[in-house]
Amino acid sequence: MATSNIVAFDQNTNGPDKQAAPRGKGSEIMKSDLLEQASETIQDPTILINMVSRRVKQLNMGRTPLVDRLPGQGYADVALREIIEGKIVLDGTKEAEEAKARLGGGADA
Repeated sequence: MATSNIVAFDQNTNGPDKQAAPRGKGSEIMKSDLLEQASETIQDPTILINMVSRRVKQLNMGRTPLVDRLPGQGYADVALREIIEGKIVLDGTKEAEEAKARLGGGADA
């Protein structure tokens, strides 16, 4: 593949006469190292992306992050770190049941 066919994600491809669409608060591109670490916890990429997407939506609506937001990290990075650190888990898993038990909700909550 010719190098001219490779386009960086952060490159402005709208042309010189058009401005890039403004990004919302927390919409920076995910860090690949965080994505790799989170994929060790949630192996199915479709489920992982859906979890991150749902959490980013919650954070954009004003929900409080469960981890500290570091400089340069967008909400997608925060969501990935929450998954890596076990702060959010997929419902129906052993980890989710343990979290429910710790919170006093039991398996039927």
